[in-house]
Amino acid sequence: MGEQTVFLVNPASGNGATGKRWPELAHRAARLGLTGETLFSERPGHLIELARSAVDGGAELVVAVGGDGTLNEVVNGIAGRDVDLATIPLGTGMDFGRTYGAPRKFDDAVRLALAGEPRTIDAGRVFYRTWGGGEAERWFANVGSVGMSGAVAQRANGMSKALGGKMTFFYALTRVFLEWENTEVAVTFDGGERRGKMHDVIVANGVWHGGGMMLAPDARPDDGLFDVVLIGDVSRVDFVTTAPKLYKGKHVGHPKIEILRTARVAVDAAEHLPIELEGEQVGTTPATFELVPGALRVRVL
Repeated sequence: MGEQTVFLVNPASGNGATGKRWPELAHRAARLGLTGETLFSERPGHLIELARSAVDGGAELVVAVGGDGTLNEVVNGIAGRDVDLATIPLGTGMDFGRTYGAPRKFDDAVRLALAGEPRTIDAGRVFYRTWGGGEAERWFANVGSVGMSGAVAQRANGMSKALGGKMTFFYALTRVFLEWENTEVAVTFDGGERRGKMHDVIVANGVWHGGGMMLAPDARPDDGLFDVVLIGDVSRVDFVTTAPKLYKGKHVGHPKIEILRTARVAVDAAEHLPIELEGEQVGTTPATFELVPGALRVRVL
């Protein structure tokens, strides 16, 4: 008798292809030895509830099938619980898996889910303001951000992803950048604060973000600290010269970029700035990010 496995599937991921392909993919997974119950998301946020109930029902392995948004919902249902997490990447942005060298090919991802070594990693928990003005909290495994990235995520998610994740994000980034006004931001962290005009505050547990940008090249997902990337008052000229470097992690030497290492960071601004977690816009500042050590167990190579 194998372990109890539950597939958590976002049928809308991959521009809607996942739902259509799932019967055939589930059959392929079964032939490789990975079988289990499938739960389909019917609305945004639904996978959080489904993941929670899967663990309540005794699941030992949950497999998130979709993109980074799918993964984020599953993480919100299982953080701090006794269960292994595996991913089968069928979405457009797959930044979480890049940190762990997770395979993009379906069969390889299934084999990893079956035989991967569980690695305990940290997760981030963020307390923030909803668009309606209430208080909310949410977990993330990879990267959260405050500022322009939130607007980019909204723009990218409103576009067809037919170009692929990387092109879509870069196009959205360029369009939003040209319209964005940098604002005065206050960033408070363990041991200090920074104030000034900023473009973005990126709170990274993993390395990659935005469809393959190596935003936090030295981030480690199990060191008990965030790598917080402060992108200061960069100009349009800075952007044109620095943007290509984001894909190789070569932006960190820029004089208007600073990296802080901290387990807690609070971000506030005079206006409500958008917050993005794993490619999904969730709300606005004021926001507090806390690192929770060892909150997830992920199957990796």
